[in-house]
Amino acid sequence: MEPTEAIQLPQGEVRYRDSGGGGRPIVFVHGLLVDGQLWRNVTPTLERAHRCIVPDWPLGSHRTALNAAAERSPRGMAHLIADFLAALSLEEVTLVGNDTGGAISQLLVTERPERIGRLVLTPCDAYDNFLPPQFRPLQWLAHVPEVFTALAQPMRLPALRRSPLGFGLLVKRPIPDEITWAWLEPSLADPGVRRDLVGVLRAIDRRDTLGAAQRFGSFDRPVLVAWAREDVVFKLRYGERLAREFPRGRLEVIDDSRSFVPEDQPARLAELIDAFVGES
Repeated sequence: MEPTEAIQLPQGEVRYRDSGGGGRPIVFVHGLLVDGQLWRNVTPTLERAHRCIVPDWPLGSHRTALNAAAERSPRGMAHLIADFLAALSLEEVTLVGNDTGGAISQLLVTERPERIGRLVLTPCDAYDNFLPPQFRPLQWLAHVPEVFTALAQPMRLPALRRSPLGFGLLVKRPIPDEITWAWLEPSLADPGVRRDLVGVLRAIDRRDTLGAAQRFGSFDRPVLVAWAREDVVFKLRYGERLAREFPRGRLEVIDDSRSFVPEDQPARLAELIDAFVGES
């Protein structure tokens, strides 16, 4: 599922996959240290009736580093996504976010919502849970890049990537080793990509998500919160709160899944998104 398209933005190049038919566009937003392959089992169902746009956002698993002057922060990523939507002339977008991408999506819909018609939030950072406690050491290490790089090297081992030190807390079923390696290899191999990742990690601040939450009332478009009941990183109470505080929010609880619902329950997630986009 390699990207087939690329667009140049002021911040740098964004590569993306564009598939499916007509209808309203669905744009997917992954989180840190993954790329658009996170959605590889979700889009085949959706693209029968919808246009699916799946970028590799510059969050540590991308292949082309941002320009030196680009803003590397969650807010900078939100504005990069808004610029991407404008560059492709997309309107009435259904935005689908997961993990860090869900937090970035919250910033986007409360700061630059003009091209967003609907929002889908799967388990993600929100409120004071940005970063979750399990992953805050990544942010601390990002302030010492040499140590960060050295400690990342053991992740070349598939068993470690499957462990709680890798992606193990985020899924109930192992992610294929070739996928997790494709996610981690760019930041291990490319200093520019690693600079982008470290920049975002350093800038993560719960004040951003808490501030966005104060503006949820301004986003009056439909919001689907599709949350995993068994999530140990993004507890269900965060999903319940999000669904309450968006004026047109609603909650769908997904069983037998953790944070990466696109990995654990792709068919159920695709079904929910398809029905949500099809509502009048």
